Amino acid sequence: MKSSVAGKNWLLRGARVIDPGRGLDDRMDILVEDGRISGIGRNLGKKRGKDRRVVELEGLVIVPGLVDMHVHFREPGHEYKETIATGSAAAAAGGFTAVACMPNTDPVNDNRSVTEFILRKADEADLVHVYPIAAITRGSQGKTLTEFWDLKEAGAVAFSDDGRPVMDGAVMRRALEYAHSLGMTVASHCEDLSLSAGGVMHEGLTATELGLPGIPGIAEEVMVARDLLLAEYTGTTLHICHVSSVGAVRLIRDAKARGVRVTAETAPHYFTLTADCLRGYNVNAKVNPPLRERRDVEAVREGLRDGTIDAIASDHAPHAVTDKEVEFEYAASGMIGLETSLALSLRLVAEGLLTLPELVTRMSVRPAAILGVPGGSLAPGAPADLTVIDLERRWTVSPEGLRSRSGNTPFLGWELTGKAVLTMKGGVATNSDLPQGHEHP
Repeated sequence: MKSSVAGKNWLLRGARVIDPGRGLDDRMDILVEDGRISGIGRNLGKKRGKDRRVVELEGLVIVPGLVDMHVHFREPGHEYKETIATGSAAAAAGGFTAVACMPNTDPVNDNRSVTEFILRKADEADLVHVYPIAAITRGSQGKTLTEFWDLKEAGAVAFSDDGRPVMDGAVMRRALEYAHSLGMTVASHCEDLSLSAGGVMHEGLTATELGLPGIPGIAEEVMVARDLLLAEYTGTTLHICHVSSVGAVRLIRDAKARGVRVTAETAPHYFTLTADCLRGYNVNAKVNPPLRERRDVEAVREGLRDGTIDAIASDHAPHAVTDKEVEFEYAASGMIGLETSLALSLRLVAEGLLTLPELVTRMSVRPAAILGVPGGSLAPGAPADLTVIDLERRWTVSPEGLRSRSGNTPFLGWELTGKAVLTMKGGVATNSDLPQGHEHP
């Protein structure tokens, strides 16, 4: 929810301020005036001005606003699962000031009118920056390219048929070349449908024990390899979505080493959960690509550690009870993640896999850079898009505590540590969970 405090002028005092892009990690104050960062340093309290709110943040951390480059907001067409307004509220609650929404709406975001509709709805909600990702092909059918230039002009920031792979290599080649000529990137959903056909979870021991048809890791890896080779051949940029397998991490690492212009993302469930979570036919743990084995989890974690995987994105995929509470084979794939993403990712810091500045890089700096959108910086003059985090806040994931319209998450009942307690977009608090006494005139 938005703070009751009006205005865009703040003095945020005494927090640990982390701005990885500027090599900044120190205790200091941030001055916000007219929605922009006007000063950052020590003892800015002497510059207290009229109509400025003062917030004491000792023991908390301020970082550039988090950026989630892969969400599904379902509007238009499936508003019963999520709307742009409810998705934006969930994003703000999770500490995100910007999100990029995938085009698998109904109708598909494959034309200017849908892109403009999404932006209009985001403006009405006015909680986070919403950047539409447009479809690569008309209807996401994998056959005919959309009008890339027109979609860029309308406000699209990238292209993807996420949820449906582009099976035709020639179409993908043309998409890479066309997007590159516009200074944009293609975000690839890597799945060979001939290898994944009929599968409902990862192919392995758990699938065998449950009597469910499996999806092998090679179904992801074959398409990762193809798209890496296409990007290398054409000299274009490529972004690979939701990396989940050991082979995919290896292929991306090798491609980067030889100079391929590729970036990649993963989601918290791929470095937290394994296919064992599906025992008992847990439909809330059914996702695509599927949760895999422990060795895949470790590979994804190592990919994050060494920079092979550039970004963490939630792949927030809301579904109503009617989409999930059916036979496992027919249950929709996907889980919500905007409100749990930060806390689950902070576990990587607690375990020593990443430093906190490295995590901020993967959740703010790199996603903004990959999409070519503002964000990822606390530099003076930049919009005051920032997130305040309480690293020690313990909380339990519960249905009544979620802002998303849907509640399909396998993390219900989990006790997590670390929470965004203030989210600010352009100097306006879009979510505030600060304890009493932190804020005063």
